[in-house]
Amino acid sequence: MVGSVPPRSWLIRRRAEALLACAQRLLLDCGDGVRLEAWHSPQPHKRRASDGRRLAILLHGWEGNVESPYVLSAASLLYQRNFIILRLHLRDHGGTQALNKEIFHSCRLPEVVGAVRAISALFPAARLYLAGFSLGANFMLRVAADAHAPDALAGVVGISPVLDPEATLAALEQGLTVYQRYFVKRWTRSLRAKQRAWPGERDYEPLMRSQDLRRMTADLVQHCTEFGSLEAYLSGYAITGARLATLRVPARILLSADDPIIPAGDLDSLAPSELLSIVRTRYGGHCGFVEYLNGPSFADRYILDEFEQIEHASGEAGLRA
Repeated sequence: MVGSVPPRSWLIRRRAEALLACAQRLLLDCGDGVRLEAWHSPQPHKRRASDGRRLAILLHGWEGNVESPYVLSAASLLYQRNFIILRLHLRDHGGTQALNKEIFHSCRLPEVVGAVRAISALFPAARLYLAGFSLGANFMLRVAADAHAPDALAGVVGISPVLDPEATLAALEQGLTVYQRYFVKRWTRSLRAKQRAWPGERDYEPLMRSQDLRRMTADLVQHCTEFGSLEAYLSGYAITGARLATLRVPARILLSADDPIIPAGDLDSLAPSELLSIVRTRYGGHCGFVEYLNGPSFADRYILDEFEQIEHASGEAGLRA
């Protein structure tokens, strides 16, 4: 919470002024008629030969958006270090409810893979570095393990990723009520915007009526997905078990032991992989990792350091080849 409220949020936006000033809206064709919105910030000029080949794709968490403070904070640091930046919106996030008729849910991985493929096609000379936060980290890690991800993918970093959705839902129910109220409020607002964007298509009022996160999710599964049960849906986007065994590129995870939403013990349930590296910190909260009121967070610097290490290792491998 400290990382996302004033005065830190104001200071983050000030650091991101150059990034935001040059941002250009893109509509990505993700296949099957799905369109997702992204915001592209090109580098003003190439300082090094490699500058045009390093593109970072950042993905926010559930009910966040491309201007969430944690996204802007990481993006501004990467931009300062000469990465091209592309901030991607999940379906129905950031006011994009009118782009697609069907509602967002967390198992819509193919369209995020499609978005990454579309970005690779738009920037054919670029190596793609993925970073996600919370549910966005879960998506990006699944993209990196997907057989249809583009060959241009260089690596992925996940900050506070959702590991086992059932455990996260239980943590939200058992923890401070402020977290559940926050997500119910944001989700309800998004559902109302969806209904306004597509009048007559579906009535979301019954879904919103309970104001209980588990019941709302169960109703979503029953009425808006093809999953037979809440349990099947939650299992559908878990990255525990063998889900990350098919990783194709280096993957990094940063998670704090005091995260109130993601039980750090679930890290032990991830499939072992030579490509996967995990850092557990004692403190950091959920997508927080704030060290100072102003300046990049520990998570920002972790993303940058890992991207640059992946790039260096890739360069050395190329020289050996």
